[in-house]
Amino acid sequence: MNMRSLIIATIFAVASEAFSPAFVSQRLQTPTQSQRRTQTQTQTQTSSSLEAVVNRKDFMNTFVVGVSAAAAAAALTLPSQALAASVGDTVTLESGVTYNIIKSGDGPKPTTGELAAIRFKAFAGSNKIDDIFDTPEPYYTRVGSGGMIKGVESTLPLMRVGDRWELTIPGSLAFGPKGRPSSAGKPRIPSDATIIFEVEMVGLPGKEPELIDLIGDD
Repeated sequence: MNMRSLIIATIFAVASEAFSPAFVSQRLQTPTQSQRRTQTQTQTQTSSSLEAVVNRKDFMNTFVVGVSAAAAAAALTLPSQALAASVGDTVTLESGVTYNIIKSGDGPKPTTGELAAIRFKAFAGSNKIDDIFDTPEPYYTRVGSGGMIKGVESTLPLMRVGDRWELTIPGSLAFGPKGRPSSAGKPRIPSDATIIFEVEMVGLPGKEPELIDLIGDD
């Protein structure tokens, strides 16, 4: 066999092998398997993406619920005086003092050490302790100085000028276990008596020029 014939025979043999049914079948199957692997990978990625979306959705739902619960809990733990500010509302302070809002003012609040002008009347049961609502001048007290009973002292900084509240003060924040003996013009106050103290914040001389003119600036 000459060289030309040998080359032709070799080409024919290679071509026959390349296009044999077994080889063609194998070549046709290979892309299909590759496609299957690609489809599997795509499905896995899609599933992972969906799981990620679902997980993110679950996280956001949990987060929103958690934030809402935290906000609700925070609202419940806020001092009750921050939630009630309308006439007729009754508020219980952490100290144990309860007050009913008779009138709401829109003036400033006093700061500790500031002079405040107030009017009040107080009762121990049916016994009137004092009443200066009808006197010509209000009563002046320096907030936080201890000039009033504890239940009043702790409440005055919460009031605005113009507020009128009725306080129910437990005995421990009023005259305590000793009470107060009777004296000229002053009834006896029993041990640990609850005091009803109606008070109005009339003004703050340091913040109201007309009151400064009234009492002077000495």
